Amino acid sequence: MAPLTDTIALVAGGTRGAGRGIATELGAAGATVYVTGRTTRDGRSDLDRPETIEETAELVTARGGTGIAVRCDHSEPEQVRALAERIRSEHGRLDLLVNDVWGGDALTQWDKRLWEHDLENGLRLLHRAVDTHIITSHFMLPLLIGRGRGLVIEITDGTEEWVQEILGGYRGTFFYDLAKHSVARLASNQAAELKPYGVAALALTPGFLRSEAMLDLFGVTEENWRDAGAKDQHFLQSETPAYTGRAVVALAADPDIMAKTGGAYDTGRLAKEYGFTDVDGTRPDFPEYYRGFLATSGSASGSASPSGSESASGSESASGSGSASGSA
Repeated sequence: MAPLTDTIALVAGGTRGAGRGIATELGAAGATVYVTGRTTRDGRSDLDRPETIEETAELVTARGGTGIAVRCDHSEPEQVRALAERIRSEHGRLDLLVNDVWGGDALTQWDKRLWEHDLENGLRLLHRAVDTHIITSHFMLPLLIGRGRGLVIEITDGTEEWVQEILGGYRGTFFYDLAKHSVARLASNQAAELKPYGVAALALTPGFLRSEAMLDLFGVTEENWRDAGAKDQHFLQSETPAYTGRAVVALAADPDIMAKTGGAYDTGRLAKEYGFTDVDGTRPDFPEYYRGFLATSGSASGSASPSGSESASGSESASGSGSASGSA
């Protein structure tokens, strides 16, 4: 039997990027997965990407799970409330919540200080990347706490330990860093409140995510992605969204997951611990690679975010999901 056959999961921001990879790998593990975002076959969100929630849900089902696409703007409380009521009506519970909403790439100005950054865009970024996670957890956590077990995963960009070690504690621009730091804090805060109920909460970050948007940025496809190494050598250490998905599956199937509650983990570290690989059989570990790069080069360059690019994302939802995301 697949390890997550009896699992009911919500991937908030599952349209593309890490969200799609997570949903699809949960499907391969047998889970029932609600996939939410704003882009459907009937219309795109303002991110104007072609990927849809229906496509992701179909991938979940094709891999052996049950994919359920639900259009939901996670910045709108009433839409999230309705989603929670639907899950309760159809299944009576939720076992796994993945908060992967983002939508902030186009709003981030990497070369601007706080007082120079467009204020409206910065505040909109925080609303999409932080408020959406709070709204989603507010309505979904009651569905998790009733069974004495469960898991909440907050998708972010870089553990705080990694950001401190490699980037001097700052992800390069005010609003982006504040959003990603806040998401990590959301995980630890939820862990504190959920622990008495036997529900774990933690933060998870990909390395250099090879999302659909990142492939487009480099002008390559998943078939010839290594060609982009000529433009950025760090891209050769990138990983597919499925790698993040396999990390989520491993965490969700771990009977001792409460030992990890409140922590922040990266895909490379978890791959070593749980023994999973990326789709090509490799085991990328971008933090480990980048430490070696800095040791030989003597300077931190070539990356504004800890994932090895300005954003490891491919996101988009009324909120999306950060550097690692695939929302909307």
